[in-house]
Amino acid sequence: MTAAIAETAAATERAGQSGAGAAAATDIAFRIGPNAVIQLLSALRSAGRHDLAAEACAAAGMPEWLDSPPSEMVDERIVARLHRAVRAALPLDAANLIMAEAGRLTALYLLANRIPRPVQLLLKCLPSRTAASILVKAISAHAWTFAGSGTFTAQVGNPTVFTLSNNPLIAGERAEHPLCAWHTAVFERLFQALVSRRTHAAETECEAEGDITCRFILRW
Repeated sequence: MTAAIAETAAATERAGQSGAGAAAATDIAFRIGPNAVIQLLSALRSAGRHDLAAEACAAAGMPEWLDSPPSEMVDERIVARLHRAVRAALPLDAANLIMAEAGRLTALYLLANRIPRPVQLLLKCLPSRTAASILVKAISAHAWTFAGSGTFTAQVGNPTVFTLSNNPLIAGERAEHPLCAWHTAVFERLFQALVSRRTHAAETECEAEGDITCRFILRW
């Protein structure tokens, strides 16, 4: 039962792809699910920043995304250019709010479309530690859909610790503060929905700051 739940509770974007496992990961190892694009553009529009949405798409070399966002896995380098353009155009707090909203919307999409309702109900009935273990297994098994060419690891517990090394969405960037608000918000909202409403996620280390990995701590 646990193995079946872990496989079904894929808390990441499949983006219309059929199959998973080693073959799928090999085929799209340097691509990221389209919600990293779709939900960022949605967050910008919701904030009234249609102008920035257009500018970011142009900076990514994909102006057509403004009217026709991708529906399949996307080259991670293009997604990184889109995210970088948004961060560069806004003050820190404003950029973090937009990225966090995009991450929240991504998690809501996953909950509505990728994780079956019966599985969600079951996870909510389980002890938090058990639910977290199952959810972490699902996230880890499908990490290729949000980590791209990076390396994702997880340590279950309270706190639960995620690390993402060679994070492609911030590749080459340097900052005096963590940049991964999108990832943080995705993890936090999924855990709030399926493990504990009290979950708080924070990025405590970031490669953009010179750390060796991006580290996310989830407590509840």
